[in-house]
Amino acid sequence: MIEPVLRTEALTRHFGGLTAVNAVSIEVRMGEVHAVIGPNGAGKSTLTNLLSGDLPPSSGRVLLRGEDITGLPAHSISQRGVGRSYQKTNIFLPFSVFENCRLAAQSRLPTCMRFLRPAGNYAEVNRAAEAALSAAGLQSRAGVQAMALSHGEQRQLEIAMTLATRPSVLLLDEPLAGMGAEESASMVALLRQLREGHAILLIEHDMDAVFSLADTLTVMVNGNVLESGTPEQIRASPAVQEAYLGSEEVLHE
Repeated sequence: MIEPVLRTEALTRHFGGLTAVNAVSIEVRMGEVHAVIGPNGAGKSTLTNLLSGDLPPSSGRVLLRGEDITGLPAHSISQRGVGRSYQKTNIFLPFSVFENCRLAAQSRLPTCMRFLRPAGNYAEVNRAAEAALSAAGLQSRAGVQAMALSHGEQRQLEIAMTLATRPSVLLLDEPLAGMGAEESASMVALLRQLREGHAILLIEHDMDAVFSLADTLTVMVNGNVLESGTPEQIRASPAVQEAYLGSEEVLHE
């Protein structure tokens, strides 16, 4: 079996008397999609925040390629090759599509003390931005102002910005949220393409997308892992059907 790129050991986060994530151990491997599903309040986004460094854990460990990155700040984890998207689209609306990606790519320059040269003069940054737009299918929209994009295109742009930082791990928090059928299909195709060359942790409520993409599924309820396994194992689990998906029919839609 392929060694995990990212894994957690009994990862836990308390907010006062509330345990949002309770002793969660998961593994994410290169070339695979590990989907985390569960009802609202299950702890999915908190888990993502712990992995990305947006929140420190109360206990447990996060390991990236064997390195203990537990409690490191978000920028340090990002520099180590972990990129993420958020539930709420996080882009610079007045900037063009290309400028958004170029700004993300600039974060990989070895120093921030480069403000005396125009951003357009950095060839390596421009190449990274162009490659990210191409990977996300937005090269034809490079000159368009971000606020003029459709909702689906804005979600694509956020992923393109993440790709511009050249990550090996992608943490994607509900990338299909608010999309219609056509936009959802485009996003699923993009994520399927991005599987190659990345380890993807996917938080998503669209069950059709989840079961078409995921190699491994982890079901969370009230901060705990209810079950983890292949899509087929999750479909067949009476505990999952009862606690989250409601019935076997939902799993086979």
